[in-house]
Amino acid sequence: MENTRTRTITWQDTKLNTRASDTISGYDYLCSIRDGKIEPPPAAKLIGYRIREVEEGNVVFEFEPAEYHYNPFASVHGGIVTTLLDTTMTATVLSTLSTGFTCSTLEIKVNFIRPITCRSGTIHCKANILHQGRHIASVEAKIFDSREKLYAHAMSTCMIHKTG
Repeated sequence: MENTRTRTITWQDTKLNTRASDTISGYDYLCSIRDGKIEPPPAAKLIGYRIREVEEGNVVFEFEPAEYHYNPFASVHGGIVTTLLDTTMTATVLSTLSTGFTCSTLEIKVNFIRPITCRSGTIHCKANILHQGRHIASVEAKIFDSREKLYAHAMSTCMIHKTG
């Protein structure tokens, strides 16, 4: 069929890129992915987001919307937008955690402001921590285009726990 498109995704065995939280801090793990020393997780390869910036407590991901991300309304599916927001918020909390600790999303609330399409260009998602305690962190994130036009924002609660 002349209108058929194909996309192939390749990733490494997850044993090669899973964080060994007892030997590497969250910050160092994220920097290693950003710098290409560790392969990104399969979800990043599948969806196509990547780390642009890492600072302790502030992480920025970027994403190039493509037609294969579209829902039936010719815009990026809300689940993909939510994944980008969730990934950025969780990574922001992770960037503050030392060895022996990890985090996971406890809940998330997303607001979609306008549709993201291929015409949006490369978008970026920034997150910052509103509050972080020993067991719980509150985080917010926003998605912008290159002109800093807001497309979506979210708030999340992340659970912080010891590993091992």
